[in-house]
Amino acid sequence: MNRLIKIYTDGSSIGNPGPGGYGIVMLIENENYKKEFSQGFKLTTNNRMELLAVIIALEKLKIKNSEVKVFTDSKYVSDAVEKGWLFDWVKKDFKNKKNSDLWKRFLEIYNNHNVKFFWVKGHSNDFYNERCDFLANLAARNSNLIDDIGYNN
Repeated sequence: MNRLIKIYTDGSSIGNPGPGGYGIVMLIENENYKKEFSQGFKLTTNNRMELLAVIIALEKLKIKNSEVKVFTDSKYVSDAVEKGWLFDWVKKDFKNKKNSDLWKRFLEIYNNHNVKFFWVKGHSNDFYNERCDFLANLAARNSNLIDDIGYNN
């Protein structure tokens, strides 16, 4: 029996572009399992961090074909997948689309699992969304920021 993995994600940037970060909370339903992850970057955008948070979370999953629910306040990410826009972008080789490096990385891991996205309204007292927001903003303000290699001015 596959376990249900719930992933909450958020991304932020201070200025857009500016220093940014992501926050992740991962839970396994009916188990006492909770992990948190975050990282800050020197120069990036909010959309890149929103998407990178999902990518990092999915990359951390050790069991293929996991049942995964991703909760995000990013319409950019959730709509791109759930409304099928991403798959149209693939057909057009991401022509004129930003963040194609991250979308390609996302696709490499997305197909390894059964992933469903759920949009949650940001700053609406959803406990884990608020926690991810806190982690992302804290990471963006950290002194140990790294380069977002794929970000182009």
